[in-house]
Amino acid sequence: MYSRQIDGRNLTLVPSGWTYDNTFVLYDRETGSLWYPYEKGLMGIQGVYFERWLPKLSSQDTKWQEWVNKHPHSRIMK
Repeated sequence: MYSRQIDGRNLTLVPSGWTYDNTFVLYDRETGSLWYPYEKGLMGIQGVYFERWLPKLSSQDTKWQEWVNKHPHSRIMK
């Protein structure tokens, strides 16, 4: 999971359709910059945010039942 905030704006990150080294490349709809995942976050590899970083955020993989047991008021958005 990565932050989508940079320079005071929120980016909308979506798949670009490109891959590099068997990994999907993302782009942001706001500027069209391309983003590639590295261990410390997403790095801009082309565009307005070239060589800028969106940091990796702390996250946890879990199953829905485990999550809802810990957070019983959670809901799924449709």
